[in-house]
Amino acid sequence: MERRPVIRDQLLPYVGRLPTRPLTDIDLVVIHCTELPDLATARTFGERIVHPSGTGNSGHYYVDRDGRVLRYVPAERMAHHTRGYNERSIGIELVNAGRYPDWFDSRRQTMREPYSEVQIESLRALLAHLGESLPALRGIAGHEDLDTGLVPASDDPERTVRRKLDPGILFPWERVMAGCTLQRNLR
Repeated sequence: MERRPVIRDQLLPYVGRLPTRPLTDIDLVVIHCTELPDLATARTFGERIVHPSGTGNSGHYYVDRDGRVLRYVPAERMAHHTRGYNERSIGIELVNAGRYPDWFDSRRQTMREPYSEVQIESLRALLAHLGESLPALRGIAGHEDLDTGLVPASDDPERTVRRKLDPGILFPWERVMAGCTLQRNLR
């Protein structure tokens, strides 16, 4: 059994505008990486209003490199984090540079930053906590498993690259899934 995570609330300013949903509708966790340099930049990105509803794109939880767990959106609110899966899922963002700042450059499509040990331990504790708190939670997927869209490469519009590659090839799925009650759900 993992230690119980310490979750600090840092709710986004628009959280009250996000649609509500019953906790019994949540059956999936989607693992992301921020693909940004640090938590402060991820927060700024999450606060940007990009939808007509006066809301932005963000996950529910953020796990920093030092293992801190922050809640930006409560589970009963639908965050915008994965196209087509928001109504039924919880988004967990791991602070990691990913492909930053060249997300769509065809020459820079390899994730290079490993996830820290303490970050993965905090993620495992958070997953155990969510498994206990959300009665219908059964599946877990990476963002890259669910969003397989292609976009023109920024360095050569004749080429395409994946829109999303997170959490990426360095994410330790085997370690995260060891002892986890959730099942890998690739769709």
